[in-house]
Amino acid sequence: MSDGWTVAGGRLVRPAPFCLVGIVNLTPDSFSDGGLYLDPDRAVRHGLELLDQGAHLLDLGAASTRPGASFLADTLERSCAVETARLLPVLEALRRMKPEAVLCADTCHGATAAAALAAGADVINDVSACGRDPSLLEVLGQYRPGYVLVHGEGRGGAAGAGDPDTVTDRVLRFFDEQLARLARAGLPDACIVLDPGVGFGKTSRESAALLRDTERLQSLGRPLYVGLSMKSLFGDLFGLPLADRGEATCVAAALLAARGVRYHRVHDVANAAKALRLTALVCSEAVW
Repeated sequence: MSDGWTVAGGRLVRPAPFCLVGIVNLTPDSFSDGGLYLDPDRAVRHGLELLDQGAHLLDLGAASTRPGASFLADTLERSCAVETARLLPVLEALRRMKPEAVLCADTCHGATAAAALAAGADVINDVSACGRDPSLLEVLGQYRPGYVLVHGEGRGGAAGAGDPDTVTDRVLRFFDEQLARLARAGLPDACIVLDPGVGFGKTSRESAALLRDTERLQSLGRPLYVGLSMKSLFGDLFGLPLADRGEATCVAAALLAARGVRYHRVHDVANAAKALRLTALVCSEAVW
C-alpha cells in the first residue's frame, strides 16, 4: 500500500512516519470548540500555533458537521455562502504567511471547494462523499486536489435483521464504489485517502469494530485518514465528558499509528505529536 498522497498541483504528501492534521474550526457550533475561532485573526493565530506544535496539515472547517448541525437544514445556496465567507479570509492569510503549509478545506459544497482551491487549498475533506452537492464531483475532477473520502452518516447501507455483513464489509463496499465513481469523474486514486467516519452514523460498538479492522480497511491500497479527536466514542466507553477526552484521543492515535495508520486528525496537536513520536520510537521499523 502506498502511504503517499498526491494533493493539488501534483504535490506529494509523504508521512514520515505519520501526518498530524490540526483542526481549525471556524464555526459557532462545532461540538468541541465552536465559537473559539470564529474571529478570522484568532483562527489564523491558532492555525500558526498548530503548525508550530507539529501539525503537517491544517483542516479548516467553516460549517459544523456534527449531528444536527444548523447548516444541514439551510438551503445549499445559503449554507455555501456563509461557509465561504468564513473560510476564505483564514485560508488566504495562512497561505500568504505559510506558503509551504498543506491546507485543507472541510466542505461538502462545490462552490466553496472551487473558491478554496482557487485561493490555494491543497485538499478537500468532504463528509458527504459528494452526496450533499453533486457539483463537488465536477470540481474534484477539474482541480484534482487531495480528497478525503469519508464514510458518513447513512452511507453504505445499514445492517438489517439477519444481515451477515459487518460494518467493515459495508464501509469497504462503499469505498470501493466511491473510488470507482471518483475515477470516472477524473480524480486519480493517488489523490484520495479514506476516512472510515468514526462516529458518523455508527454506534460506538461499530466504531470500535472499524478501529480493530484497520488492516482490512487498508486493503484497498489507499492510506487511512482517521479523526478520533474528542469523539463521543470515549464518552460512551468511559463516561468521559468532552473536556476529558484528550488523553484517550492520544492513546487511540498511538495505537492506530502502530498498526499502520498514517493520517491523524486532532484538536490537540502538541500532545498527539508526543504520543506518535513515542510510538515511532518503540515500534519496529517494519511498522513504518
